[in-house]
Amino acid sequence: MMPKHALLTRIFAFTLTALAFLAPAASAQQQGLFQTAITVNDLVITNYELQQRELFLNVLRAPGNAKTEARKGLIDDRLRLMETRRAGITPTEEQIVEGMEEFASRANLTADEFIKAVSQAGVSAETFRDFVIAGLAWRELVQGRFGARSQVSEPEVDRALALQGTTGGARVLLAEIVLPLAPQTAERNQALAQRLSETISSESAFSAAARRYSASPTRGRGGRLEWLPLGNVPPQIRAAVLTLGPGEVSEPLNLGNAIGVFQLRGLEETEAGSPETQALEYATVLFPGGRTAETLAQAKTFEERYDTCDDLYTPAKDLPPEYFERTVLPTADVPGDIALELAKLDSNEVSTALTRQNGQFLVYLMLCGRTLDIPLDENGEEVDLRSRVREQLFNQRITSYADSFLEELRADAIIVEQ
Repeated sequence: MMPKHALLTRIFAFTLTALAFLAPAASAQQQGLFQTAITVNDLVITNYELQQRELFLNVLRAPGNAKTEARKGLIDDRLRLMETRRAGITPTEEQIVEGMEEFASRANLTADEFIKAVSQAGVSAETFRDFVIAGLAWRELVQGRFGARSQVSEPEVDRALALQGTTGGARVLLAEIVLPLAPQTAERNQALAQRLSETISSESAFSAAARRYSASPTRGRGGRLEWLPLGNVPPQIRAAVLTLGPGEVSEPLNLGNAIGVFQLRGLEETEAGSPETQALEYATVLFPGGRTAETLAQAKTFEERYDTCDDLYTPAKDLPPEYFERTVLPTADVPGDIALELAKLDSNEVSTALTRQNGQFLVYLMLCGRTLDIPLDENGEEVDLRSRVREQLFNQRITSYADSFLEELRADAIIVEQ
């Protein structure tokens, strides 16, 4: 099995190679790229910046439509810049360099290596630097403005630990609406998810919306999942669930290739502890042709013939290498849509709910196993679970405040398209 960092590097290199052929050949001046495209409260966004951000998002394999997300991201950055300037916040050169190094390390690269790599796709070093600066300044503003009210009390930590099974056990009953983020539908589905999150106020309304809109196989039963041990639920979904009351609906949650909205239907304590899943091992097989009767029949044949992940190595020998992969990742690093499906499975069970490459491939997903041990740090010491849970709850709370504040800025802004 390929190590995580090696896999990231391979994916990153492949993406850059592909994008290099898309880099613009004509000069920016010839294409009028430095002309104003959008003004946000008199702050200018040029065509060049839009093009650069779009290329950068493609390099990062960011979810959603790159052109749409580039426009939205740059508008939001101008709003953030306006507020951070007003607050007198300017990151130091040392902070900027550290931020660039931290971001590049996610691809197992140094900042210089990252800049050299993205330049092959036509992304300038200044684009990367501006992206990091905007994030650093906004983080400092948000910490100062909302940090105090985002603090987590000890009783809240106690409740979260109890629900996660570290001081007892719990299981959760959820309903889901899952909407794909294919380029042609991403903007529409993101808006739909936000609307459903804000307007649904009953189980019957959620079930009706799931039957009408959800792309998950659970739509036939109104999005209702089976009872799940809370420790199996992906971290980003679990953090959202911990803040809900029965019948309440979560904010839209990005699942990578999809966006999800969840309703809490029930929460029960159990006598036996349910340790939190720390890592997931799973195998994927891609069936070309997407979700068709033929590919689903092929997947069914696989399920009947191959009982374990180890068994899948037999048919994998006859498949292109990129069609089969067996992966072990910390739970937080598993792609959101895969993590959600794995939460529903026991070891050696299979899901065929997902597709890839805009529906061109059906994903045969098998859970190989879960690691339930208490996590250890780099020194082999047990992680302080109270501190980690407190940090998770704090981050979720402050992110919610920041997102709401940005929505207010966006609503009050004068945004003019040229």
